[in-house]
Amino acid sequence: DALTPWYPASLTKLMTAYVTFEAISAGEVSMRSAVRVSKNALSQPPSKMGFKVGTTLTVENALKMVLVKSANDIAVALGEAVGGSEKKFVARMNKASAKLGMTGTHFKNPNGLPAKGQTTNARDMAVLTQAIMKRYPQHRGLFKITAIKAGKRTLRSYNPLLTRYKGATGMKTGFICASGFNLVATAKRKNKHLIAVVLGSPSSQERAESAAKLLNKGFRAFGL
Repeated sequence: DALTPWYPASLTKLMTAYVTFEAISAGEVSMRSAVRVSKNALSQPPSKMGFKVGTTLTVENALKMVLVKSANDIAVALGEAVGGSEKKFVARMNKASAKLGMTGTHFKNPNGLPAKGQTTNARDMAVLTQAIMKRYPQHRGLFKITAIKAGKRTLRSYNPLLTRYKGATGMKTGFICASGFNLVATAKRKNKHLIAVVLGSPSSQERAESAAKLLNKGFRAFGL
């Protein structure tokens, strides 16, 4: 069902990261650039970091919080820092989506929270993931981080394949009530790097198992 319309949920943050990488590549920002938590960012529902308005982070730390913790507030703060405003950043997300040929995708915010008209499909998420991996290999490590520290807290990734699947390299989980449990998973064995996309699974465990089965099937096809 590669072209079936679906809610991206926090898989949206893959595009948030991609547009940020574009901005870094263009010299607009760097990994050390400041990201300030605004009132708009803090108002986002959980999952979130909950930092006070005015708190300043680096782009690098913001990306880690977005990709590991799936922090909705920091995704908006990052979008505001890169795009000048959330609205302008979302326009860049959709421009990038169109340029990549993601014909079944439209974004309404940087974090994937429910919004009318926000949609994607499995094929488009695979296209986006491939673009990230091929165009920005220097940032691949961000997607395989299993945990980060925030003060006294240890925040762990929602993707169990990172520690349990042989050759796992990333990428991102997602969940809202309307979407069910989504997962884009990547893994590499020898010279083959594969992408699996699971949308609408009934549980976090089942989405991980489904992705693992897809990856296993792919690797078997190459004798790996």
